[in-house]
Amino acid sequence: MKEEILINVTPQECRVAVIENGMLQEILLERASSRGLVGNIYRAKVIRVLPGMQAAFINIGRERSAFLHAAEILPISESEMVENENIATPDINELLHVGQSITVQVIKDEIGTKGARLTTHLTIPSRYLVMMPDNGHVGVSQRIDDENERQRLRQILQPAERADDAPGYIVRTAAEGADCEELLRDTQFLEKLWQTIKSNIRAAKAPCLVHEDLDLSVRLIRDLVPSDVEKIRVDSDEVHARLLSFVDEFVPQLKPCVELYHGERPLFDAYNVEDEIEKALQRKVQLKSGGYLIIEQTEAMVTIDVNTGAFVGYRNLEDTIFKTNLEAAASLARQLRLRNLGGMVIIDFIDMKDEEHKRQVLRTLGKALERDHAKTHISEVSSLGLVQMTRKRNRESLEHLLCEPCPTCDSKGSIKTSQTICYEIFRELFRSARAYEAQKYLVLAAQNVVDRMLDEEAAHLAELESMIGKPIRFQAERLYTQEQFDVVLL
Repeated sequence: MKEEILINVTPQECRVAVIENGMLQEILLERASSRGLVGNIYRAKVIRVLPGMQAAFINIGRERSAFLHAAEILPISESEMVENENIATPDINELLHVGQSITVQVIKDEIGTKGARLTTHLTIPSRYLVMMPDNGHVGVSQRIDDENERQRLRQILQPAERADDAPGYIVRTAAEGADCEELLRDTQFLEKLWQTIKSNIRAAKAPCLVHEDLDLSVRLIRDLVPSDVEKIRVDSDEVHARLLSFVDEFVPQLKPCVELYHGERPLFDAYNVEDEIEKALQRKVQLKSGGYLIIEQTEAMVTIDVNTGAFVGYRNLEDTIFKTNLEAAASLARQLRLRNLGGMVIIDFIDMKDEEHKRQVLRTLGKALERDHAKTHISEVSSLGLVQMTRKRNRESLEHLLCEPCPTCDSKGSIKTSQTICYEIFRELFRSARAYEAQKYLVLAAQNVVDRMLDEEAAHLAELESMIGKPIRFQAERLYTQEQFDVVLL
């Protein structure tokens, strides 16, 4: 698969686009005013312990308190990590008390009104490894399937003689095929970095930041870029030099791929990324066949509705439905990744009667999600024809990053019609006439509401004036939204 990484850098923000076979698959964004917190290590202070939730609120020096669950405080033994046993959690009051200083790491960014999620199990990543300073276990990524390769990697990192206090490591997917020298160089780098972090922790006064993770452009090379990437194009001289320095030291095989973009058109415009971002903010996603998806993001879940639209098929209804659902499965997997939608996802595929068709649609969806870096889980098709799936949410969605609630509809996605507002004005005028004495009434409203009052509702207006015995005048206010109006007593 042909993959390119585009990095657009301005003083205000860094944006990264992942292109696969000419199609935008993922957008990552980091603004100078609000950098992500995941991976940062803090010396923090406990400000509130919640026994009912087995958790605590932690002050890490930010405006919003962070959240630490009891399960993230316990020491993890090697057997527990390997067997994934259910761990009995002691009472939170036995683990923490108000005013206590602790060292924590952010594992999930602040999302919406929720504070960051924390852990006390520190991890420090490099290109090939993740160091666990307080745990001696050596594990290998599940995505490395070859058992011989898994065994080889373990033997490099877990020699026969190993100190009891030696740190543990998780071998990342990128380490598949890496030689012994590369892995040992990573361990040396991580051990030096850990010594620096320990010194910072000892000198720190809570709450404060003791270690900040790399910026987005370098972090991308470390964590996400596959070894078969074709090009990494960046439009900033400074970031280009920094990336070259990083890959020269840690991923020398990627050095020929890193390229400074010199085109006349802006980088994202040249690859049509800006248009794709605009499309990713819309509810409706058009399919090539003529069908379409409707994607709704709510607080509780994401819902995706599949429709045949203008696609009428070629043979019969069942075949038309099957082809639409197959195309929708591939498209919605891309949309989840592109929009960074997470949590519970409910997909309403068009009802299929053929069980084999259902299995093929689910297989298509699963295959399309294989390249997604976020962890996903797909259920079977329910009796109602719905597919439930989850996608791990670790940062804000694209919509929440780029948009804000509509001040007109207050995020409802709809507003009252001008007819509804006219009838509300009638009721308010009648209420005011009964409660107060006035010579006449002045109604301030949006232009289209005033126009309707003096046109379609003119007969009702005359009837009301006759009923209350007072004249009613209207004034259009340019800055009023359709739902805004005021009744002034004169």
